[in-house]
Amino acid sequence: MKWLDREGIDEDVVVSSRVRLARNIRDEKFPQRMSLNESQVVTEKILNAMEKSNLPEKYNFKRIEDLSSLERRAYVEEHLISPGLIEVPDKSSFFLREDEAVTIMINEEDHLRMQVLFPGLYLEEGWKLCSEIDDFLEKNIDYAYSEKFGYLTSCPTNVGTGMRISCMVHLPCLVLTGYIDSLISALNQIGLTVRGIYGEGSQILGNLFQISNQTTLGETEEEIVQKLKSVILEVIEKERNLRLRLLETKKIDMEDRVFRALGLLKYSRVITSGETMKLFSDIKMGIEMGIIKDIKLKDIDELMILCQPSSLQRYYGKDMIPEERDIKRAELIREKF
Repeated sequence: MKWLDREGIDEDVVVSSRVRLARNIRDEKFPQRMSLNESQVVTEKILNAMEKSNLPEKYNFKRIEDLSSLERRAYVEEHLISPGLIEVPDKSSFFLREDEAVTIMINEEDHLRMQVLFPGLYLEEGWKLCSEIDDFLEKNIDYAYSEKFGYLTSCPTNVGTGMRISCMVHLPCLVLTGYIDSLISALNQIGLTVRGIYGEGSQILGNLFQISNQTTLGETEEEIVQKLKSVILEVIEKERNLRLRLLETKKIDMEDRVFRALGLLKYSRVITSGETMKLFSDIKMGIEMGIIKDIKLKDIDELMILCQPSSLQRYYGKDMIPEERDIKRAELIREKF
């Protein structure tokens, strides 16, 4: 997970920031309506644009149909591509920058999905980089654009800027104290949405929540970025204040919870991915609260991804039934600890 290598701002709460732009090519059908030949035409146009764009970093091109089902799912688990990209493997592909901070997806829901992914709170920097890549490509691609509505997209909710930005946040104390439901309700009321770790339709695991904008029409990109950033800063403050309060009022209980999780992870011989995420969340909370001092947050963030079913199988280089995965997962965790 190269994208996790750089230092993150406010990474005790914010695991990652993602900026994504959706674009389509003028006079080409949306991916859901395209034939295989038409999808290949779109892919070639984007390949040519990438070749002419002279982007400063090196990008590797991958066709989904050339990847094993295990590799496809592992890329999703690592947050490098979306689940939707692997649904029609003979039509879709992607460019991945060498440092894994940028992915350019082809023929997902739209012809182009540009994604910038950074650890910590880097929304402004992510938007700047994504905008630069967009400008490079727009020199060689005629985007579907309306003076009235902005960028035209397959889903009406993305029309306008075509921008979706999100932060993955770890909120164990908001969950423990029962404040998470009121927070989610408040966010929905101001035009933000809360999803699971793999976006729309995915479940909440390990107290990780993806907070993103809902509206892309009627606001500028800068306004969308600033709105989400101001909300995330408030969420960070709420979570940190609750951590301090729990340390003051329930210190022994919190220490017991954290060290029980550490013991289970260190000595378990069989462990499911769901249980692993819950226990890793407690370990992360322990590190963030200063209860655990000799384990790094990034090591846990990487393990949370590595212990997912497909990433685990890719790590060991073989397909496994669920029972075998649970044994190997426990083995890997003991080895890492």
